[in-house]
Amino acid sequence: RSLQVSRRSILAGLAGFWSGVGIIRRASAKASAPAIRNPDPKTCSRRRVVLDGSAAAQDWLSKNVGPKLDAMQPRPSREIPASPLSVGMETLDRRMFEPERTYEALAELGVKWARLQTGWARTETRPGVYDFAWLDAVVDAVSARGVQPWFNLGYGNRLYTPEAPDDSAVGWIPIFRAEAMAAWLRYVEVCARHFRDRIRHWELWNEPNIAGFWKPNPPSAEAYVRFVSQTAAVLRREIPDAVLIGGALAGMPTDYLTSALQHGLLDHVDKVSYHPYRPIPEKGYAQTLETWRRLLRQYAGNRPMPRLWQGENGCPSKRGSAGALADYDWNEVRQAKWLLRRILYDLVLGVELTSYFHLVDLLRYNWGSGPTDHGNFKGLLRGEDYSPKPAYSAYQRLCGLFDAETVRNAEMDEAARIDAPPAISQVAADAISPHAGSSGIPSPPDVPEVDGDVIGPAGFIRRGTPLWVYWKASRIGIDAVPQIVDLRIQDEPNAPMRRPVLLDPLSGGVHQLLHARRESGGWRLVGIPLADYPLIVADSALL
Repeated sequence: RSLQVSRRSILAGLAGFWSGVGIIRRASAKASAPAIRNPDPKTCSRRRVVLDGSAAAQDWLSKNVGPKLDAMQPRPSREIPASPLSVGMETLDRRMFEPERTYEALAELGVKWARLQTGWARTETRPGVYDFAWLDAVVDAVSARGVQPWFNLGYGNRLYTPEAPDDSAVGWIPIFRAEAMAAWLRYVEVCARHFRDRIRHWELWNEPNIAGFWKPNPPSAEAYVRFVSQTAAVLRREIPDAVLIGGALAGMPTDYLTSALQHGLLDHVDKVSYHPYRPIPEKGYAQTLETWRRLLRQYAGNRPMPRLWQGENGCPSKRGSAGALADYDWNEVRQAKWLLRRILYDLVLGVELTSYFHLVDLLRYNWGSGPTDHGNFKGLLRGEDYSPKPAYSAYQRLCGLFDAETVRNAEMDEAARIDAPPAISQVAADAISPHAGSSGIPSPPDVPEVDGDVIGPAGFIRRGTPLWVYWKASRIGIDAVPQIVDLRIQDEPNAPMRRPVLLDPLSGGVHQLLHARRESGGWRLVGIPLADYPLIVADSALL
């Protein structure tokens, strides 16, 4: 017993020493991941569990953070006046899902935007004859549910590029053949005239920077801008107040964007979109956005700088998916966590619109050579029966809270910080339990603790009420227990925090913070989890 006391005294002294020489640093998006405090044993009565939205996870939160007070309430899209959140309903040009089976889920999701592809090949099956009935039905059904469609204009048409292997002519750009380009411009004119009272936002082609969507010649930024200039002229003639979106780039290729800007892309478009598929959505993202914004300011000249749209991004919910990010160990919970990180990081970084791909799994995926036996399992709904996945519920909760009334306030970032003592506390944690991580609270055998950079706390204000989001940008494919941290919040005169609560968008729980206490000039939230997906600290007035 005396040895135990001595060992604790030595560890405490070491912790004080390292704190004194400045090892502790504020945990933020700009700093490395913090070392975690050695918590009060009174808050450590239960072995940590992986926070995954399960009953066990919710029980752990209730007993170690605070009892569940309420649940995050979803809001139908019709009840939300405006929002930056969108969902993908692409590939109807290839009939890859049944839209009628998605409409009720769409109505309850809470997004205000839906990305649709116009499908030239499906509309003009005989030269000069245009049948928009299939697209009319989708546009009207989506709009009736309080969601605004925005168009991705494409793809090709086998009538004019007969070498395309499939009727969908995916990726077959008409710019390389005069007859095909003339037919394309006639189609754009008729399409714009048909939808000009219903659709204002038009995105020009999809992923022109990769060979799969730019055929038959190699991708060329110069050729893309020529294509955009001709297409934009027709759209603006038919819809003078149209908002035109250029790019729709696969990934975030700065070299391609730079070349397109040099060839005059901003002479023709109002916004620039991109598809930043990456397994760790935060990795390098802020830096690339900063570079892109600098380029846009440079080439905009005296014009307003175009805003950026994250127009397509998603991840699978199981192994063996078609399309991007297929080579990682996914499941439905990991998909939900990834979605929360993707969408909230876009909002933290000020992206004007962010869209999740896709509303439903796409079975028998067609890349442009006909249907295959591969499914693209990025949907919020399961393709087999159109039932909701955990990612659907997670997105639904974000939509209910992060509409246009919730405004990013970067100045509030300075009012919140994660407190953490030095890395030497890992030694102290090991002294507590053979299965304790750096948080000191026991974790299951062979289950790691979350790693990665800390994102946040990032501040928002909603109707005068403050909230902060924070998480760890962990690797995909690892289920890890949370770290345990203290969060200090300084009082904000214009957005007071009177009764802080913890919101878990994965489970939907709203938890009392039993160990929150007032300190001079603010709050100290003791023993809260730092997880591999966003958690939200907010004032209970939001409820």
